[in-house]
Amino acid sequence: MNIDEVWAAIDTHRARTADLLESLTDEEFEAPSLCDGWTVRDVAAHLTLQDLGFWTAIAKGVPLMVRHRGGTNTVIHYSAKEYSRLPKEELIRRLRALIGARKHNFGLSPREPLVDVLVHSQDIAIPLGRQLELPIDAAAAAARHVVSYGNGWKSKVFKKFAVADVRLTAIDTDFAVGEGPEVQGTMTALLLLLVGRTVALDLVEGPGLKVLT
Repeated sequence: MNIDEVWAAIDTHRARTADLLESLTDEEFEAPSLCDGWTVRDVAAHLTLQDLGFWTAIAKGVPLMVRHRGGTNTVIHYSAKEYSRLPKEELIRRLRALIGARKHNFGLSPREPLVDVLVHSQDIAIPLGRQLELPIDAAAAAARHVVSYGNGWKSKVFKKFAVADVRLTAIDTDFAVGEGPEVQGTMTALLLLLVGRTVALDLVEGPGLKVLT
């Protein structure tokens, strides 16, 4: 996918995720998400924080780093918690306001918000038993970007399975990566696997599954 296609996919899925959030009851909005220690509300708040420029990132990030030591994930978690105090309607409004903005957080690329909105929409939908289908081409592009992190600092945001020791093969598109015993699943399942969502273990099959578990 080129950058225009990436932004188009982001915009479309932000709108679909906002629609999903609007459909949730108050109880569902406060329910646990797939992210450990995060509610659906927290994830929704995080999705509104995808366009921070350099000075905004410094102003918001440094105080959080001082107050909550523990690395990037800790800062991400507490920034989401801080903004999750906003009313549900305001969080949804802010998410919709990002549609068409073509801005991303300082130091990242447009492909990071693609990964975020695709994965986090599933973090919201799956535990609530809601269906929010991912576009296969966008999920494949997001998965390839996650693979490109290797063992760099960006990869530390995700929990890890032993995906380097298996071959991941999609059953619904032309996607395969890695060497070793094969693990097969939909592109959505493989993306969730690559970012460490344990629910994905029930969505894939193959001899490589023993390696992952």
